[in-house]
Amino acid sequence: MSKPDLNLLITLDALLAEGNVARAAQRLRLSPSAMSRALARLRETTGDPLLARAGRGLVPTPRALELREQVSRLVQDAEAVLRPARALDLSQLARTFTLRANEGFVENFGPDLLARIGAEAPGVRLRFAPKPDKDSGPLRDGSVDLEIGVVGKATSPEVRARALFRDRFIGVVRSGHPLSRGQITPARYAAGKHILVSRRGLDKGPIDDALAALGLERRISTIVGGFSSALALARTSDLIASVPERDTGTLRAGMHSFSLPLAAPEITLSMLWHPRLDADLAHRWLRDCVRQVCAAPFSGA
Repeated sequence: MSKPDLNLLITLDALLAEGNVARAAQRLRLSPSAMSRALARLRETTGDPLLARAGRGLVPTPRALELREQVSRLVQDAEAVLRPARALDLSQLARTFTLRANEGFVENFGPDLLARIGAEAPGVRLRFAPKPDKDSGPLRDGSVDLEIGVVGKATSPEVRARALFRDRFIGVVRSGHPLSRGQITPARYAAGKHILVSRRGLDKGPIDDALAALGLERRISTIVGGFSSALALARTSDLIASVPERDTGTLRAGMHSFSLPLAAPEITLSMLWHPRLDADLAHRWLRDCVRQVCAAPFSGA
């Protein structure tokens, strides 16, 4: 079965509204002969005369009268779909966004982000989802609207990303730990017992590579899946946690932090989203909220 020409709906709408071929042609900026040919196609497609001769004019058939309101609605709906999006009214926006991020981001930036969203769009709800891996699948299938993380090899090439801020790794120990006093040299740092953070369970990372370049090796006492867990362990033991400075600001409260005595790589935290949401006005607003919250000055902890 051949597909109908949907352009005929616009022609039919004009004919049924005007009840006159010449006026319908003028309305659509067509010649009367082109409109007559279109009417002939409509008659063939619908199997109905639609407009019948009555004296010098045309009158709609019962089928045309039946279709008039429906066709008008269809054309208006189609025009609304193809019209540029209207300005976003944040006061009327009612939507739930799912944001996937680690615990450090939620604790450090969540309160300010929620306060901003609540002030601008009280009908918006933010759902924070855990981030067990870097799989882009949830962005693709729509179960996650926005993700906060580091762009890596596992990030799908179709995903859009915008950098939020750069972060550096620092060392963190409990208050009163031996490393909370005196100068910290590479050898002194490496000699301690360390916590390695690895979602994939690896037994080495970039810090180990930096130490190896100095001819040193640290002792990994335990491996955890997140920075929050690493800090919780370091808080009540002599273990050393090496974590991103800005992304763990609140989590490190009451602990001693120090600069790593080696050339540890920096990381760039970004927000990631699927291209289908790129032009969505509400999503654009959410991305702007996240960007501005993360752009606030950082004073350390």
